[in-house]
Amino acid sequence: MARELLLLGLLRQDEMHGYQLHEMFSSVLAHSIDLKKPTAYFILDKMAQRGWVTVSSTQEGNRPMRKVYRLTPDGEAAFERLLRENLATYADAESTGDIGLAFMDALPPTEAAALLLKRRERLSVLVLSAHAIPPHEGTFQFMIEHRIRHLEADLAWLDSVIARLDPTLTP
Repeated sequence: MARELLLLGLLRQDEMHGYQLHEMFSSVLAHSIDLKKPTAYFILDKMAQRGWVTVSSTQEGNRPMRKVYRLTPDGEAAFERLLRENLATYADAESTGDIGLAFMDALPPTEAAALLLKRRERLSVLVLSAHAIPPHEGTFQFMIEHRIRHLEADLAWLDSVIARLDPTLTP
């Protein structure tokens, strides 16, 4: 649902070819949703089959043919339905990294803390890169701010766990 909503929302702003869509979700939206190019094309094809988007081919100069995607009235209706569902629903952020936390007591606390410190390094990079996203006008900014708050909360929580496991380690 979220990926369809994303693609429909982007196409609602303007018609786009696949590369433009990919640039949008690999740069601005990369911190909020994981959408690989093949998956995006698969979803776009399904949306075309449902009549939510139309697909046409264009060519500029010597460049290869490009598929251009446009939202249809049925796509607009689907967008509005998915938007309402998404805004009214809380989707818990599932983290496979939490599974290791459940069994962390199988390791000595100092080793677990050292491993979590490595996790913290990666998380710190994500926080910095999220802060580096240029401000956006409109409601895209809300999504960016939400992601930053989540990352910062994870970082603060991780710091507290590391300190409890090994007070000598200070992130």
